[in-house]
Amino acid sequence: MNKAQLIDELAGQFDGNRRAAQNALEAVIGTITRQVAKGEPVAITGFGKFERRIRPAGKARNPQTGAVVKTKRKSVPKFTAGAEFKAVVNGEKKLPAPAKKAAAKKTTKKAAPAKKAAAKKAPAKKATKKATKKTTARKPAAKKAPARKAPAKKTARKR
Repeated sequence: MNKAQLIDELAGQFDGNRRAAQNALEAVIGTITRQVAKGEPVAITGFGKFERRIRPAGKARNPQTGAVVKTKRKSVPKFTAGAEFKAVVNGEKKLPAPAKKAAAKKTTKKAAPAKKAAAKKAPAKKATKKATKKTTARKPAAKKAPARKAPAKKTARKR
């Protein structure tokens, strides 16, 4: 799975909003990258730990020529998987399915009574004006043009 596919998968968690999913993913990756670059470890319980490790200077061999080359000391990122992540990958544990529709249903049920109460208090004239504005603002659906058939090829007759 690449980054675009991950964003598409996350968009389902954001009610199909791909831009919000992309912003969330980039914010998480950016925060982890900045903290690890500073030398601060980032631990996500159950998932894993990101940290910066220092690779000491040493010697390496050029495989083409066989010559020994000195390597410089450098910092490298390291990820250590958490126990829960390892268990899921190994098949010992299953992740619960993401609750996409359940969360949406709960929020609409709570919001519905508030809208009904507001509609009862409003005078009838205002409600009809709002309804007419909504219906006039809609654009009619575009009609598709009928498909055209290609003209038949003319064949030359021999006499």
